[in-house]
Amino acid sequence: MQKYTRLAKKDDLSEIMRIIADAKDFLKASGSPQWQNGYPNESVIMDDIEKQNGYVSIAGDKVAGFAAAIAGIEPTYQTIDGSWSNDNDPYCTSHRICFSSNFQGQGLAKIFMSNIISLQYAAGIRKFRIDTHCLNVPMQTLVEHNGFSYRGIIQCNDKEDPDRLAYELNL
Repeated sequence: MQKYTRLAKKDDLSEIMRIIADAKDFLKASGSPQWQNGYPNESVIMDDIEKQNGYVSIAGDKVAGFAAAIAGIEPTYQTIDGSWSNDNDPYCTSHRICFSSNFQGQGLAKIFMSNIISLQYAAGIRKFRIDTHCLNVPMQTLVEHNGFSYRGIIQCNDKEDPDRLAYELNL
C-alpha cells in the first residue's frame, strides 16, 4: 500500500471531519476531555486548508489522517511553565494530529509525523513544537518516538482544562 503526505484540499474536508469525529470519540473513550467542546470544527480545518497549513496522510487511495503544521509564532507558547531551548529561531507547530479509526495501529502516525517534519525541514525550519493533553498518552508516545523532548506546560485556549504538555524538537 502506497503511503505519503500531501497538502490537504477543500475536497478532503468531509473525510477530514470524519477523521476528527473518530479522534474525538477515541479521546472521549480514553477518558480525555481534549477535543470534547466543539473544537476542532469545520471552520478551523478549512482555515488550515486555505492557509496551506493542513496536511493529509494518504494510505493507498484513502485519506487516513490529518494534521496542521504552522510555521511562525504560536501565541499559546509565549508563556511556558518550563522553558523552550531557544526562542530566537523560527519554529513550526503541529496541531490537530489525528487518524481515522480504520487506520489506527498501523504505524502510519509515525510516518506522517516524520513526513511533516521533513517537509518543514526542506522549507528551512529546524525547530518543531507540539503540545497535548496529559491524558493523551498515544500522542505523548508519538512525539517522544519522533525525538521530541518534554519542555513544560503551556496554557491553550480551552477554558475548562487549559494545561497541555509541551514538547520540542531541534534539528
